[in-house]
Amino acid sequence: MTIFAETSPTVKTALTGAAAGAAVLAILGFTLGGWMTGGTAAKLAAQQANTAVVVALAPVCVNNFKLQPDASVQLAAFQALSGSDRTSFVEKGGWATTLGGKDNSSAITRACADSIALLKAADL
Repeated sequence: MTIFAETSPTVKTALTGAAAGAAVLAILGFTLGGWMTGGTAAKLAAQQANTAVVVALAPVCVNNFKLQPDASVQLAAFQALSGSDRTSFVEKGGWATTLGGKDNSSAITRACADSIALLKAADL
């Protein structure tokens, strides 16, 4: 015989209620309470870190664009483009290359292109 079978009905009811309450609490906590697993928290932290890097480095890219000797000519050429062509233009220019890196970050390149699109000749 099991120990559970030998306990009184009151204890059985209390244990069953506690187990059901724990299950309901866990379901509500993960769905409505904002609880998350360690893996989900790590993914969220990585996304936030990537966003912070883009926010920090996009202005550096714009500044690199502004510092080139023919910035006004480049700005006119950039403004003649649209969409992904602008992103490619920034990528080819190398202004979005991360510090110490060799490759452009696509997120930084897109943010840089969006920021350059807001520039006027007077901003150079």
